[in-house]
Amino acid sequence: QVQLVESGGGLVQPGGSLRLSCTFSGFTETYWVIAWFRQAPGKEREGVSCISSHDGSEWHEESAKGRFTISRDVARDTVYLQMNNLKPEDTAVYYCAARATIDPTWASWGQGTQVTVSS
Repeated sequence: QVQLVESGGGLVQPGGSLRLSCTFSGFTETYWVIAWFRQAPGKEREGVSCISSHDGSEWHEESAKGRFTISRDVARDTVYLQMNNLKPEDTAVYYCAARATIDPTWASWGQGTQVTVSS
């Protein structure tokens, strides 16, 4: 069973930076995709960024482009989301999720970490 544990959330001022970590274990598939989603109060959950283990290819939601970077540390079984130039509208609970590359369903989710951007 895949397990995902997020960390790194917190309170930051507008324009500041945070790095979220998603440490994973239990993968049985050769290739997988890990994504970061977020959910703000009263809003639907939305995808932010994802990365593929097969070739390292990335996808970023439009508002994240140029500000967020997703990366992986294979030795540490961890995916990072580096968030720069944070804005109040980035405030949300951030979740990491995983799926096998061939499976369209996000089958595994972490518990979430709160990111608050406020002065």
